[in-house]
Amino acid sequence: MAHVKAGTMRDQTADEIRLRVAELREELFNLRFRNSMKQLDNALKIREGRREVARLLTVLGEKEREKKTDSVAPAGGAPQARGKKSA
Repeated sequence: MAHVKAGTMRDQTADEIRLRVAELREELFNLRFRNSMKQLDNALKIREGRREVARLLTVLGEKEREKKTDSVAPAGGAPQARGKKSA
């Protein structure tokens, strides 16, 4: 598992991120299985994989929130100031 920075993850589309998360989850399953059978030479790969999944899910959440706020933009232009009454 190569360490991928969040900046390069942000360049990917949401579908690419979801695909990568699925691949990593499968790989983590295999690593945990091999670790339980004492066939894994470097158990730190599990930690690296979990952290990469967390990074990907964070970036995916940012993208979804960004998309949601873009689609729910106010329709009336600039927001009205509160507390002032129009005369």
